[in-house]
Amino acid sequence: MYRETALAAGGFVAIALAYVLALFAAIVLSMNRPTGFSVAVGEGELDSLLMEIVLTFKLMYTVYATAIDPKRGSLGIKASLGIAFIFGANMLVGGPFDVAAINSVRAFGPALVGWRWQNHWIYSVGPFAGAGLAGLIYEFGIIPTDMPPIHQHHAVHQPLAPKDY
Repeated sequence: MYRETALAAGGFVAIALAYVLALFAAIVLSMNRPTGFSVAVGEGELDSLLMEIVLTFKLMYTVYATAIDPKRGSLGIKASLGIAFIFGANMLVGGPFDVAAINSVRAFGPALVGWRWQNHWIYSVGPFAGAGLAGLIYEFGIIPTDMPPIHQHHAVHQPLAPKDY
């Protein structure tokens, strides 16, 4: 019926292996209780808080600059690619110091399951402050209030001449 979308035997084997690996990961994770996020040894609480603020600021500033700014129009896939690169760079930079939560919910889940709340306030206050700072700076400092947003889908196009059809 749908021969171009049908899976070959290799596709079914790959799906079965993915299910087996997911089941194995679930069993291993259920045996090891998560420890929650924690600050690295030798790092202070204020240093980690500042790191969370800066990492979240960079991420949210990139989101504003690529996906929300009305002056840029639609960047399409470029916006998500830029956001993904910044997120990956944030993980590489902040991971060794304070695990780089960047999102308070990302730190809340492991803390709740493992019931470990030491230094958890860093992962709640830091992302909130960084995202708020990025939003305020971009909204009131960079995006002008007098410029109407650009809508790519409703733009007026010049009609083609009949000889160009």
